[in-house]
Amino acid sequence: MSIGLIVVLLLVTAAGVWAAVVYNRFVALRNALRNGFAQIDVQLKRRHDLVPGLVDVARAYLTHERQTLESVIAARQSAAAARATVAARGADARAIQRLDSAEQALSGGLSKLFALAEAYPALKADETLERLSEELASTENRIGFARQAYNDAVTDYNTAIARFPDLWVAAGCGFRASAWLHSTRSAAEREPVAVAL
Repeated sequence: MSIGLIVVLLLVTAAGVWAAVVYNRFVALRNALRNGFAQIDVQLKRRHDLVPGLVDVARAYLTHERQTLESVIAARQSAAAARATVAARGADARAIQRLDSAEQALSGGLSKLFALAEAYPALKADETLERLSEELASTENRIGFARQAYNDAVTDYNTAIARFPDLWVAAGCGFRASAWLHSTRSAAEREPVAVAL
């Protein structure tokens, strides 16, 4: 065997080992990403399960606010469908973006529902609504923490598949960038709070 052939075999072997190591790292990062979404999925399901109870309690008090109640129900159904799509597809960026939009719409509808509850003292004082509101607030906090962990996993994954020369393995093996989940807070809620002295 000639020295040139040995060098070529060593280079091919080294490239194969490198590609296998990089591929396995991408798989581990993708699995961490999926696990991160699974944690969010549990909390989103809990959130979606709380919405019908809120609507049922509010329905008795808000008979003339049917449009608000129907929009909350529709937003919940849309968010649940988007969550199921992401759970089925994994780190698909388009599905994540649809989920993000659906969850923001649900948050907006819930904000309107709670704003209406403020205008109805009897509804605001309802023990069931108060309990459900507290559970929803707790769930929102859990979603926020899970979203942060998921977004950290997305950052690690997206960075890894974009690094040179690892991006060759990523492109060749079908690893695609994932999307971040954004806050479900509305643009108005993100505005700075004005403090009057």
